[in-house]
Amino acid sequence: MKTLADLKKIREKALEDLKLRSGNTRVQIVVGMGTSGIKMGAREVMKTFLEEIAERNLTDVLVTQTAEKRLSSEEPVVEVIEEGKDTVTYGNMTPDKAKKTIVEHIVNGKVVSDYVVQPGD
Repeated sequence: MKTLADLKKIREKALEDLKLRSGNTRVQIVVGMGTSGIKMGAREVMKTFLEEIAERNLTDVLVTQTAEKRLSSEEPVVEVIEEGKDTVTYGNMTPDKAKKTIVEHIVNGKVVSDYVVQPGD
């Protein structure tokens, strides 16, 4: 049985996670969570993005999910969407690549060209 304090901590964590998935933001990270993406590790990639964003207190970054992106050979696929810029599509993402993407692309504004599988729109 969980204590009231445990339940409050769980609730606070859930609210923080929800905040990272909604609201007005400067950057949107979209993780492909279709069948092949999940099979190739998309859940862990999404979890890593959420954890890194929370750890760095990046309140202007939105993390969402979508279905297959028709790039099944490149799964897990992640799109980074920034207003006024071309969408960047990263493929074969791993938790380590997600961490580097946060540092290089989201924080420092430099596309990680080694991970790009599809140039901007």
